[in-house]
Amino acid sequence: MFMHDAFCYYLAQLATNMSTALSTAKDSVITSRNDVKILTGFTIAHGIFHFMHQSFAVMLPAIKEAFGISPIQIGALMTAKEIAMGVSSLPGGVISDRLKRYRGIIMAACMALFGLSWLLIGMASIYPHLIVGIVFVSIATSVWHLPSMAEISRRFSDRKGASLAIFGIGGSFGDIFGPVITGILLGLLAWQSVISIYAIVPLLMTFWFIRAFTGANRAEQSDEVSADKNVDLRTQINITKVYFKTTSIWKVNLVAGLRGMCYTIYVTFLPLFMKEDLGFSSQSIGFHFGLLWAIGIVASPLMGHLSDRLGRKPVLVPALLCSGTLTVILALFGKGIMFTVIIGMLGIFLRSDYALLSAAILDIVGQKVATTMLGVLSFLRFIMASISPLIAGYLYQNWGMTATLFFTASLFAISAVIFASTDLKPTRDANVLANGD
Repeated sequence: MFMHDAFCYYLAQLATNMSTALSTAKDSVITSRNDVKILTGFTIAHGIFHFMHQSFAVMLPAIKEAFGISPIQIGALMTAKEIAMGVSSLPGGVISDRLKRYRGIIMAACMALFGLSWLLIGMASIYPHLIVGIVFVSIATSVWHLPSMAEISRRFSDRKGASLAIFGIGGSFGDIFGPVITGILLGLLAWQSVISIYAIVPLLMTFWFIRAFTGANRAEQSDEVSADKNVDLRTQINITKVYFKTTSIWKVNLVAGLRGMCYTIYVTFLPLFMKEDLGFSSQSIGFHFGLLWAIGIVASPLMGHLSDRLGRKPVLVPALLCSGTLTVILALFGKGIMFTVIIGMLGIFLRSDYALLSAAILDIVGQKVATTMLGVLSFLRFIMASISPLIAGYLYQNWGMTATLFFTASLFAISAVIFASTDLKPTRDANVLANGD
């Protein structure tokens, strides 16, 4: 009864919060009618990606049972996912910078591959087929995010933090409704059937990207890109090399990697903990996983707005410290009603910090190599995150979730210390080369 009432309450709040968030976006971010359409479409597509990824997390207990695999093998599955995302992000970023006029086509192709890959997972009969499917899902996800974030940054250059936070709202809605709806459907259908049904949505969304970036819209984009200073490959490489020599870039990337490790541990082992240790049903797992992301609907745009006003560091450092503290509390007192309360509080920070890290990178590098540097950010983040499921799987299998959570809390603390010591201003040489002065 409690879960039903709480679920109904936060669904009612979602509608109000979404209306407020979109109203804020319209007043402070949007600059043209076409930009409204593009940001809205990107936000919906972002929600689709997150809906399906978080749904897969809720399915992990059923997948573990169906294939008869261990927690370490579940960790290996998520490691393959993170490695695929990381490896594909580097060429994806460079290609997106070189082919700015064709970003719409790139994003449409990624959306189509995303849907087809989920169909492959739904048809998987053995563990290796599952890994192949998740690898293609990860490639499509990683490459799509780079041009979409760069395009938003280009269109809303004065409000990168806020616009990326609005973009994150779609992800937050996917994070919430994916687990909840999937938890309900798993009580009625096999996990393979649920995934196969879901795969239809990204395939349909592919046509929106084709239409949005062709014809008049394509011409508008081409004019805007042509207005930028042309950057040949050699200049692009030289600019990237200069940024690679700046300590701040590496520090932000390291923080993103540590944060990615924490995130991957949560989405991989929290569902297993709820199923195996707390005895939750699929519906209850979906509810709590949705609750974890629900607060991000409000927190993400608010933190993005505050970071635009106050700076990235005064907002992100406390957020990382709070995530670490709440993780320790979850390890010590994560039972009964306290589990639900702590999960809700974690949602304030866990969904909002990566958008701020992306905004920090874009603040430093500007537009000429935006997706290249975002690709580097994603590469390091996913490569570091690929290690964490194996470490956490070993800890979980041998010492349980408490040891896993203490490990996660230590990563949050380290990332906060590193980011607090980071100078977020680019070097003079980087500014001169990037601006062509």
